[in-house]
Amino acid sequence: MSTNNYEPRIVVFACNWCSYAAIDLAGTSRKLYPPNVRVIRVMCSGRVDPQFVLEAFKNGADGVIVAGCRPPSDCHYINGNIKALRRFTLFKRLLEELGIEKERFRLEWISAAEADKWVRVVNEMLEELRRLGPLKAEAVSV
Repeated sequence: MSTNNYEPRIVVFACNWCSYAAIDLAGTSRKLYPPNVRVIRVMCSGRVDPQFVLEAFKNGADGVIVAGCRPPSDCHYINGNIKALRRFTLFKRLLEELGIEKERFRLEWISAAEADKWVRVVNEMLEELRRLGPLKAEAVSV
């Protein structure tokens, strides 16, 4: 694949209660964000297993976002976001060990009313991924 035509693919694991609602609000408000983003609704960011993120990379994602309730203390499942924060803080180290740049993964807290933040986050990540280029296949051959 030529990097001239490269358009990054992002997979988003969005919590049902806040982040997914923000993404929905962005759509109904006709806010523009690129179409190369795939959203997977999960009940809580704390339920996203790091293996899901690795599978997304293995299946062609150039970047992954896990998005939960904002602020983390307002998680609908009490401490799900705290679990996600702990889990993915350690997970970032594993990504580096695998040769995957840390910029390819983001953990974000987005409330249901923050459609503008959603659009900003996804556009920032897309620009960063364009700078990094395609994810190398050998990095995800785990």
